[in-house]
Parts: sequence; C-alpha cells; structure tokens
Amino acid sequence: MSYVIPVWNVPSVPVAGRNERFPVRHVYCVGRNYAEHAKEMGGDAAKEPPFFFTKSADAIVPVVAPEVGDVRYPPATKNYQHELELVVAIGSAGTKLAPENAREVIYGYAVGLDMTRRDLQNAMREIKRPWDIGKSFAEAAPIGPVHPVTQVGHLSRGRIALDVNGQPRQRGDLADMIWDVPHVLHFLSQYYELLPGDLVFTGTPAGVSAVVPGDELVGRIEGLGTLSIRIVPPR
Repeated sequence: MSYVIPVWNVPSVPVAGRNERFPVRHVYCVGRNYAEHAKEMGGDAAKEPPFFFTKSADAIVPVVAPEVGDVRYPPATKNYQHELELVVAIGSAGTKLAPENAREVIYGYAVGLDMTRRDLQNAMREIKRPWDIGKSFAEAAPIGPVHPVTQVGHLSRGRIALDVNGQPRQRGDLADMIWDVPHVLHFLSQYYELLPGDLVFTGTPAGVSAVVPGDELVGRIEGLGTLSIRIVPPR
C-alpha cells in the first residue's frame, strides 16, 4: 500500500525484561480518582462514577531508567503541571467488562505522567468547552517500561511518589484510588471496546504543581521502578 505522505512510526513503549515493545493504540485517562486530588482541584471527593478523557497515542515519551528523558515545555501555557499515575497496558480486547473479570484483559503496568496545561484546561472548563487542549499535546504522556503481569502480578496497593528537583511533591498509595483498576476498566469498557495496545492512566494523588524548564522530575511506583524526566525549553 502506498500513501500520499510519509507514514510515521507506530508509537510504542519498551517492555521490561524483553526486546519486544508494546505498540500503543489509544491513551485513556481517568479524572480525579484520588480523593485528596479531587479536593485540591475544587471537586467533590464523593464516590461518583469516574469520568474519562483521551490523549493522542503519539503524546507518549518512553523513558527507560536510568535514562532521564527530555520533555519540552509546551507552547501556549504558563501553568504546566505534573500528575504521576499508574498506567494499565491492555493486552486483549474487552467490552462491558464485569469488575471481577476486568483483570483478564491486562497485559501489564507502567509508571506514567499525565502532563497538563492547567491554565488551558481551566479556561476551557469555565466556558464549558472540551478541555482536550489542556491534556492532549506533544510529549504530554511520559511513560516508563511496561512490566508484564507475569512478572509483577496485579497491583492494588503500593507507594506512589513524585519528587521535583529532589523535593517531595506527590505522595500516596495505589490503595487510595476511589475506583480500583478493575472498576476503572469496568466503567471505561461501557463506553469503548478496550483493545490490545490501549493504555489507561488511572488518576493521580494530591500534590500536583507547576514545573518550568530546568526542573527534574522523578516518579516512583512500588514494584515498577522509576520514571525520570527533565523539562527542557520549548522549541
């Protein structure tokens, strides 16, 4: 098959302990899935059904420790914030999943960052327009290697933490999620058919804050290692 423009490479993420890579199809994200983060964003921490948004697949920036990945400060923002998250990698198709069966579609887990142009997100929210512009942009989803379930099992608890320039910013535990991973996949699969290659960012603990060029971020999730990035000046 021929194309009228050059075809880009399929976005992909390294798989821990293997030479193969995990190809990325869709990137789904859960909003406000930790009570304290919901509060700091001015929302209600009540246990309501989760809501979702998306990022483009080519927003991912794969980083393998001990490498420190360079992430460019994006255009059109003065409030660029970090959100450290557990990422679920989907390995088989599933739709309308029951919570008790949802783990069957999971290939593995990774450490990810949902980078956010908070000022643009807030501006769109105020005028009741979609806030994709604050969430989906180039290099908006740095991510570490995918760790297969066969190696790490299923994660339901464990420390999640992020430091900026060696100073603590985010601290929490995966057990603090309002909706655990099986329920997140249950709700998401009512709206979309989950497909091999999908990534699901599962929400962030409290402590999100702005970063600027020169800042170094180190995120850790117990059992999954670290994700380290450096914010570099815009193009």
